Amino acid sequence: MRNRTENQITLIFIRHGETAANKEQRYLGRTEEALSLEGREKLLQAYRQSHYPEAEMVFISPMRRCRETARLLYPLVPKKEIPEWVEMDFGDFEGKNYEDLKDDERYQEWIDSNGTLPFPNGESREAFMKRCMQGMDRMMQLLQEERTVAVIVHGGTIMALLSSLCGGDYFDYQVRNGEGFVCSLNKNKDEEKWDITLQRL
Repeated sequence: MRNRTENQITLIFIRHGETAANKEQRYLGRTEEALSLEGREKLLQAYRQSHYPEAEMVFISPMRRCRETARLLYPLVPKKEIPEWVEMDFGDFEGKNYEDLKDDERYQEWIDSNGTLPFPNGESREAFMKRCMQGMDRMMQLLQEERTVAVIVHGGTIMALLSSLCGGDYFDYQVRNGEGFVCSLNKNKDEEKWDITLQRL
């Protein structure tokens, strides 16, 4: 991240609204899927209740479910896509859920590794986290005068970014659709690192 004269940035991390595959607890990675009607209504209900803080800019994954969520929650706010923030490539597990995979030895091996093994014919967590942080660097370079920014992405992207920025376990940062975190970054005195505070949205 580049140094900035301003000393604070607030990032509002929001997982996109629910899709049909999400409701069925299927691995939804590179497959394009629209928000379900129920997912749209849940987002709009939370929006009407002022659940989401205001933002000056919205950065999003370019996938359809994130673009639709951004239009619902921040209809008048400028939006920019970060290509590195597309969801993880789940490989052979794409579109499947526990019932589909429970007898697959590869799935059990992946579970036993706490999710650290690469998905068969897919992406590893390590590569995914690196890619997401490259997207974070891209976002910071694109910022101008904005001090409060919404980040509308995938559940995996949130876990990758926040575990990289804040430490702790990758799965500590799991959130449901439409939920997220508010992350405040304050430049410390040596002007080289960010002090980070985090709270659930």
